[in-house]
Amino acid sequence: MSTADRSTFVYVTYIRTTPERLWAALTDPQFVRQYWFDTTVECAWTKGSPWKLVGADGSVTDTGEILEIDPPRRMVIRWLNEWKPELKAEGPSRCTIELEPAGAAVKLTITHAIDRRESRFITAVSGGWPRILSNLKSLLETGAIATTSHPGH
Repeated sequence: MSTADRSTFVYVTYIRTTPERLWAALTDPQFVRQYWFDTTVECAWTKGSPWKLVGADGSVTDTGEILEIDPPRRMVIRWLNEWKPELKAEGPSRCTIELEPAGAAVKLTITHAIDRRESRFITAVSGGWPRILSNLKSLLETGAIATTSHPGH
């Protein structure tokens, strides 16, 4: 499939922390809940393991599977939206999370892509990832989140 038939969102940020601490922040359910608007993650964090995001009310918002995992450097998640039928109908996407040491910081790159032209799902995550990752960066660097407004809810 050509890149013209794919929708992609890329977000890069630098966080003053270590790769190990950032990896833990991305994978620890209680830490995730602090910056991801009371959403938690359930996963064994091994290749092939199921992955899901669960909202504060217990509803499953997204599901998937770990396609690749190399702590504390990289993971790839097959990701399917579960809470909006029109987004679920687009099928699974791929979320690649990469951590790279950068002096006293870590370069965090999120690449979220779907094999679909003009994806409404990618438009949705384009609004969500910046808020989530701003909260993650603020929480790791200052101990407090940046915003409490969740997009799309």
